[in-house]
Amino acid sequence: MIGIKEIAKKAGVSISTVSYALNGSPKVTEATRARIQAIADELDYVPNMAARTLKRQQTNIIGVYLADYGGSFYGELLDGIKKGLETQNFEMIVCSGNKSHLFIPERMIDGAIVLDWTFKNKEIEQYADRGHFLVILDRLITHENVRKVLLDNKGGATLAIEKAVACQTKKLFLISGPKKSYDGQERLNASIKELERFGIEYDIISGDFTEPSGYRAAKKIMEKKPVFPLDIFALNDEMAIGVYKYFKETPYEIGKDIRLIGFDNIDISAFIQPRLATISYSKHRWGMLAAEKIIQLIAGEETDDDHIYTSFIDGPSFPEGNE
Repeated sequence: MIGIKEIAKKAGVSISTVSYALNGSPKVTEATRARIQAIADELDYVPNMAARTLKRQQTNIIGVYLADYGGSFYGELLDGIKKGLETQNFEMIVCSGNKSHLFIPERMIDGAIVLDWTFKNKEIEQYADRGHFLVILDRLITHENVRKVLLDNKGGATLAIEKAVACQTKKLFLISGPKKSYDGQERLNASIKELERFGIEYDIISGDFTEPSGYRAAKKIMEKKPVFPLDIFALNDEMAIGVYKYFKETPYEIGKDIRLIGFDNIDISAFIQPRLATISYSKHRWGMLAAEKIIQLIAGEETDDDHIYTSFIDGPSFPEGNE
């Protein structure tokens, strides 16, 4: 890899002069800077990000940590983060996997936004103790260098159960998310609490927030020989889409034989037929708030934790009132 030493040799100047020129220092003339930049371009020079970071102590880059990139959930959230960062001249890199965690202690990024249930709480707390800034979207941690922007999972799940109660549901099948997912467990626990409050029978079918797991859950439900109309609350829309796909292969119809509610209001929920009833919230605002919090932490400004609230989107798949 070409370094500034090779550029200095070809330009006939010192290494420090090359450094000043490439970093826009007024210590060199515009003519010298232009000549050195031309040589750097000719040699395909790529700046060493690590070295520049050590010198400047700031990258203006935020790491966004996700458990995976699957499904259609993340697009709107990432767009909100991107827009929020751009207003303050920050950029983002989207990360997944343990090796990318090294960006934090090596200060390759100025801060992190975490929506990744595989990230351990202890690890986040250790980074915060060492002075790194983090915004978390999926867990409860209190630290002076950490801020939370959490989704109102309890409120959303309560809205879904209230809809089931209004439709005189006798039994509700809950398709759960990953056991280590904060959002999944919050939704599940709130649903169980409300169902028991109203004395409604329920059965929990394990899922993992993916479409295939929703398909498998629907198959398991049918193996139990349920009574129709069949009522299902999938704790995210991806799994609800899997339920749709399963019942497309059967004589049963969603909206008539199966009443289904999802959670997240992903884009495809509005276009499938019949339209999916679901719990909605602004993923774009969630991302914007996360970006705002991390920049405020970095700038040393006062900032508080925040919440994103939910609403119910009606759909023929879980109609109003009684059947």
